[in-house]
Amino acid sequence: MNPVLPSVPPFDRHHLMPLTPEEPQIYESVPGPRSAAGSTRTPQASRPAPPIPGPRSSSRPAPPRADSKGPTPGRPANQRNGGVPQQSKAAQPTAPTAEIELVPAADGTAVESADDSVDKLLDAGRAPGEVLVLTTGEQHPWAQHELSFGEDAYWAQLTDGEDVFCAAASDVTRMPRRPVVVLAVNGGTDAEVAEALPAAMAKAGTKLIVCGDPKRLSALL
Repeated sequence: MNPVLPSVPPFDRHHLMPLTPEEPQIYESVPGPRSAAGSTRTPQASRPAPPIPGPRSSSRPAPPRADSKGPTPGRPANQRNGGVPQQSKAAQPTAPTAEIELVPAADGTAVESADDSVDKLLDAGRAPGEVLVLTTGEQHPWAQHELSFGEDAYWAQLTDGEDVFCAAASDVTRMPRRPVVVLAVNGGTDAEVAEALPAAMAKAGTKLIVCGDPKRLSALL
């Protein structure tokens, strides 16, 4: 009969072999989460790379000289000249050179005074085609007579330019310039007369004769 042997636990070298000072104890690593204090690290923000300096300019602009005669920066040229831009003499408009003569007359006698002025001009050597007569009110009797034959025949005499031509001041835009213009202020509103005066002046080459009321004309001129 065999004796019953006591059971021996599995071989464990840690229990059978004592540790010596020269041999460190080795612990088996156990998988699992690490401590938050030891394993968690705050990622550092990435720093931008410093810019790469480009090549420097080898030359710097020279400061303006004190004796420079060029324009001062930031100041327009017309301000340096007193605020008035300079213009050449050829570009400046020339003033009208027509002489103005005033013949006193009432509205009812302005046309008669205009006829007398025309007679004096012709006696002084003016050619009939150099004289233009304008009326601010009723048409000149000559114009009324010529218009009775039709406007075409009437305006054809202006194109021919061989005789004194009479017309309404309102039609002055259709007139060419003539050396002498006689304006008879025989009616019309103040606005119409005020408009006829500069228009007649623009058509006069050398002389403008105005026949009308001096008080009325001085208030409109």
